[in-house]
Amino acid sequence: MGNDDALNLENEIGFALYACSKGWIQKYSPVLERLNLTYTSYLTMLALWEQDKISVSELGKKLYLDSGTMTPLLKKMEKQGFISRDRSEFDERVVFIQLTEKGRALHKQATKLLSTLKESLGTMENNSWAEGLKQLLPKLYLK
Repeated sequence: MGNDDALNLENEIGFALYACSKGWIQKYSPVLERLNLTYTSYLTMLALWEQDKISVSELGKKLYLDSGTMTPLLKKMEKQGFISRDRSEFDERVVFIQLTEKGRALHKQATKLLSTLKESLGTMENNSWAEGLKQLLPKLYLK
């Protein structure tokens, strides 16, 4: 069978995304360790730096993470002093996540450390592949 076979590994876009994701996280990990963040907690911080004081459910939707993943992640981040978790005074089922001073201060440090990494990976330019991935993401999570 030729290279156009739909079941060839090199033709599987999912494999390319999977392998790139693993490689991407490996590149980020040493820098994120200096910030005391995992890749998932880094993404959480990105979302909070964009919109502070957000409900857990809204944050989970933004990050495509379920509550089973969000709860331990947010507990750990709270112990680290990056965020606070507060129940809504109107509905105790709703928990809001808010950055602490330490969490806000981390933004400046992260910007400095990660800009060099992003430049080395060529992610600072406007790439059509990146735009394509951004358009694909919500399609993968439609229910």
